[in-house]
Amino acid sequence: MSRLIAFLAFVLILQGALGDLVCEELPVGMCSFSISSSGRRCVLETLQSDGGVREFQCTTSEVTATNMPAYIESDECMSACGLSRNSVGISSDSLLEVQFTRQLCSPQCYYTCPNIVDLYQNLALAEGVFLSDLCKSQTTSSRRSVIQLQSSSEAAPAPVSEGPTSAAAYGPASSATLSSVDCAPSPL
Repeated sequence: MSRLIAFLAFVLILQGALGDLVCEELPVGMCSFSISSSGRRCVLETLQSDGGVREFQCTTSEVTATNMPAYIESDECMSACGLSRNSVGISSDSLLEVQFTRQLCSPQCYYTCPNIVDLYQNLALAEGVFLSDLCKSQTTSSRRSVIQLQSSSEAAPAPVSEGPTSAAAYGPASSATLSSVDCAPSPL
């Protein structure tokens, strides 16, 4: 609990000092799964220095988040959803991993971590799959759901957009539009 209070205090100090939450000014360890004040997702990227040393840099992506500007994901959600603060880039590849999808669809993640669910819901939609359907299939056959996602991504390439990518372009991004039956599977 004291760790959470210290984290929130740091975030408030950081926002107060910067005025706005700017991805490029975030420490590397707080970059992944954060959202800038402009509503764009922060992304951790790797850079190769002249000396051949691999370095990390936080940048602002073109992917927008739904109604969550200036947000840094909590340690509790990172843990509940099976994510790492050292995640590089934004990709739907992790949805192909049965263990990750099982954690993402768990009630502890799906119902309490809207930032992460919004991101992966939009990534799944870009692959032609609804996250709620993928989560429901976790209870019946994990292997079948991965095959469905793989075949969907091969059959329909992700749409290319000229401007920022938003959930509104692909369908509903609000978990309020989904019924509880459509969401996370029951606890194991």
